[in-house]
Amino acid sequence: MTAKQTAVKKYVVKLSDAEREQLSTLIRSGKHRARQLVRARILLKADACKAGEGWSDSQIASALETTINTVARTRQRLVEEGFEAALIHKHSPASARPRIFDGAAEAKLIALACSKPPKGRARWTLKLLETAVVELNIVDRASDNTIGRTLKKTRSSLTGKSSG
Repeated sequence: MTAKQTAVKKYVVKLSDAEREQLSTLIRSGKHRARQLVRARILLKADACKAGEGWSDSQIASALETTINTVARTRQRLVEEGFEAALIHKHSPASARPRIFDGAAEAKLIALACSKPPKGRARWTLKLLETAVVELNIVDRASDNTIGRTLKKTRSSLTGKSSG
């Protein structure tokens, strides 16, 4: 046995009857994300109450074909953050890149794309918009790809045709 298998559990899972029933219903319905279903199964197997199975992390990881770390993190989140937090994927805003175009900058970009194009041009291109948003101090920097995604998201069109 390894140290992880024999160590005393720091995060002991003890589910109420209502929580156990909620997890069982979630698994039976099968209309949830795979990650959420795995976490539900982990919590049911780790439950140390009389009605629970009380499996070790290594047993759970082996049975559910996941890692011991996933089982340990799920236990920890249940104990530290609560039942709902253990099931739901927590997106860290620190891990994501900050948006280049906030609401105001996005509105200025759309207004610019809808305005008359520069002299000698029939229409705005993404490259022209890329240069213009920086020159007009709308944003510090932006790629033509970012501008295209932003305009697509807002259903704006550089051609002036309706998109739908």
